[in-house]
Amino acid sequence: MNGMPESKQADPCVMVIFGATGDLTKRKLFPALYNLAIDGHIPETFAIVGVGRQELSSEEFRGQMAENLKQFAELENSSNDISWFCERTFYTGGDFDDDKKLFSDLKSLLSEVTASLRIPENYFFYLAIPPALFADVARKVVKNGLGRQENGNWRRFIFEKPFGRDLQSARKLNANLLKILKENQIYRIDHYLGKETVQNLLVFRFGNSIFEPIWNRNYVDHVQITVAEELGVEGRGGYYDSAGALRDMVPNHLFQLVTLTAMEPPVSFQAHPVRDEQVKILHAMKCFTPEEVERSAVRGQYGAGRIDGRSVPAYRGEESVSPDSNTETFAALALSIDNWRWADVPFYIRTGKRLGAKHSSIVIQFKKAPFVLFRNTPIDRLTTNRLELHIQPDEGITLHFGAKIPGPIVKMGPVDMDFNYVDHFEEQMTTGYERLLFDCMLGDATLFQRADMVEASWAVVSPILDVWADQPPEDFPNYSAGSWGPAKADDLLAREGRKWKNSD
Repeated sequence: MNGMPESKQADPCVMVIFGATGDLTKRKLFPALYNLAIDGHIPETFAIVGVGRQELSSEEFRGQMAENLKQFAELENSSNDISWFCERTFYTGGDFDDDKKLFSDLKSLLSEVTASLRIPENYFFYLAIPPALFADVARKVVKNGLGRQENGNWRRFIFEKPFGRDLQSARKLNANLLKILKENQIYRIDHYLGKETVQNLLVFRFGNSIFEPIWNRNYVDHVQITVAEELGVEGRGGYYDSAGALRDMVPNHLFQLVTLTAMEPPVSFQAHPVRDEQVKILHAMKCFTPEEVERSAVRGQYGAGRIDGRSVPAYRGEESVSPDSNTETFAALALSIDNWRWADVPFYIRTGKRLGAKHSSIVIQFKKAPFVLFRNTPIDRLTTNRLELHIQPDEGITLHFGAKIPGPIVKMGPVDMDFNYVDHFEEQMTTGYERLLFDCMLGDATLFQRADMVEASWAVVSPILDVWADQPPEDFPNYSAGSWGPAKADDLLAREGRKWKNSD
C-alpha cells in the first residue's frame, strides 16, 4: 500500500477466514487488517480468502467488505485503501459439512491466489465459526492437504473463544486438534490481550523498578479485576443462554488478566517463558469445594432497569432467552493464589452485563500505612494507595495517594495522578485484534493461550459450574439493569472490610 511508513512487516502470507460473512469478520477482523496495512505491517504479497456458507462471487464479497470497512473502520483514504484490499480479497462458499467440494474449491483458489500474486504458500486459518465446528473444519483443512508445513512454508490456525464448555470438553478439543496439528500451529485467541493496557502490564511491572518490589503480599492488600458491560445479550440470546457469564468470560478474559497481574518475571518475553509463568499461576489457584462455592462465588441475573436514561428489559425478556432462564449474566469470585508472592492476598474478579458502565480495569489496592505518626493531628484516617490500570473504554493508568492540603493545619486529601494513552501517544482507533493477527503472522504465540493454560483454567471454573448446575438460584433476577450487580457481590468484599472500586 502506497504511503505506508517503514516498519516491521509480517511474512508474505494468505489469511483464510472461515465465517467470512459473519459479524466478527466485518466488525473486527477486516478493520484490524486495514489498520495493520495503514501502519505498514502487512506486505504487498498478502491476500485474504473468505470462506462462508453463502454462495457469493469474489466480486460480491469485495463489495460487502468495502461497505463494511466504510462503516466499521476509520478510513484515511477510503478509495485507495479499499481498492488495495479488494485487489487482494477472494471468496468461496459452500457447505462446511461437505468433505470434498468446499475444501477442494478452497485448495484450488489458494493455488490460484498464491500463483497470481506470487505469495509463498504460508497460510493462516481464522475459524470465526461456532466452537462445535472447530475440530471438524480443521480436520477437513488438513485432510485436503492444506495443513502440511513443508518446503519452509507454515500453516497456523486461530481459534476463537470459547475453547470448550468445561474441563472435559476442553481436553477433548485439545486432544482432537493435536491429532492433526502441532501445538505450535494452534493459536487460541483472546482479544482482550490485544488491548494496549493489558500488553503494557508486563512492561509496567517488569520495566519499572519502583513497582515490582512492592508487587507482593507484603504491600498489597487485595486485587480487583472488573470486566463490566452496559450492553445486554444484543441478539445473541440463544448462544448466551447456553453459556452464561462464568463460562463466557472467566476462563479466558479474566483469568488471562489475573495471570499477567500475578505471574513471576519470565526469563524473556518469548512465548514459552511468558506462558510458563502464566500457567504456574493457574495451577496455584485454589480450586473451590462445594462449600467454598457458596461462600466465594456469586452469580446474578439482571432484571429490568434503565441504562443511559432508557428502559431496558430483564434478561428473561430478551430475544431467544427462556422466560424462566437460570443462566447467570453476572459472576464474581474471590480467588486465592497459593504461592509465596500472593499468599493471603485475595483476587476479586467480576464480570456482568447491563452493569452501571462499560468499564474494565485492574485495581491493585495497597495496605494501609501505620497511623501512629498522625495520632495527634486532625487527620482521622489515611488515604490508602491504589493503582488502577484502565483497560476500557479509555486506556490508561491512575495512581491514587494522599497529600497534605495547603494550610496551617495538617490535613490530608486524596490525589490522583493519571496517565491516558490518548494524551501521550498518537490516538488510533483499534479493534483489539491488530496485535494478535500480526503476532500470528510472525509466529509469536506469546499472547495466545496454550493447551495446558486452557485446561488449568477450566479446572478452576468447572467445579463452580457443577455446583451452580445442581443448585438453581432462587432469587433471579437479583440485580437491576444499570446497577453494579447483586448485593451478594458487595458482601463478598464487605465481610472483609473492603468494597468494589466502581467507575466514576
